[in-house]
Amino acid sequence: MKTVRILAFDFGLKHIGVAVGQTQTNTASPLSTLSAANGKPDWVHLELLLDEWNPDLLLVGLPLNMDDSESEMSKLARKFSRRLNGRFNLPVELVDERLSSFEANQHDVETDRKHAIAASIIAESWLNK
Repeated sequence: MKTVRILAFDFGLKHIGVAVGQTQTNTASPLSTLSAANGKPDWVHLELLLDEWNPDLLLVGLPLNMDDSESEMSKLARKFSRRLNGRFNLPVELVDERLSSFEANQHDVETDRKHAIAASIIAESWLNK
């Protein structure tokens, strides 16, 4: 079975966490945190990450409310996922990210690193489904 490489994103208005993972061991690791301006990342930096890691699939965390309803952030995460697909012509899947930020906040690390940790939690939830 072919190993699938993924990049996962924890979308935010000021920061977008990035993690890398793969299906051979079903593990993911925090990679970096991109700065964003009102949800718009530095597309050049993002493209460099894609070139470096050459993923087969992109995952974007979908921030749903606890009652399964969508919020404004859900709509913006969906928009970000469409932009990723349109710019890089890679498949993109949305992953329910409820509680990933809460779990990432349990780690005693600097704030920027927490976004990348949240992205790795999103990736691992997809890998272990």
